[in-house]
Amino acid sequence: MNINIFENAPYLLPPADLLSEIQRKNEVIFIERDMNLRTHADFKNYKRRIEREKNKITQEANRELIIPFLDILDDIEKAMKCVDDKKQVSITVLSLIHKKFLIFLESRGILPFISVGSKFDHNIHDTVDMIVQEGSEQGIVYDEICRGYLWNNELLRPAKVRVTGY
Repeated sequence: MNINIFENAPYLLPPADLLSEIQRKNEVIFIERDMNLRTHADFKNYKRRIEREKNKITQEANRELIIPFLDILDDIEKAMKCVDDKKQVSITVLSLIHKKFLIFLESRGILPFISVGSKFDHNIHDTVDMIVQEGSEQGIVYDEICRGYLWNNELLRPAKVRVTGY
């Protein structure tokens, strides 16, 4: 059996049409590749966004867990101020607990900030009371009722302060 190579000749495209068909197919491939790359980039961006949102939700959950601990720390600090000299053992124990607790908080990115003597800043301070003091500049933090805390350089809890005024 002999096969004639030219018997299907009417179905073959002429060479000029082959080149245009190849160009058209290359354009389709280019467009499909571009769409594939865009989809891949969109998916990577989606994964990053989901990761950021997950971290934010985790941080908010941690915030809700940590804030009550700050109240406990405030109570420890108040107790340390109230203990007299006869209770030296108690103050030593409280000091150790206080120090351990501060180390625990610091290891999680939570740092207290000191407000006494600084200018009142409504972004990080809550005014509880105003103190009239002769010869003092207005708007200076006189003392802290509750210390303020930063968490990863963001405000976790504002300081409750008394401020000097006229």
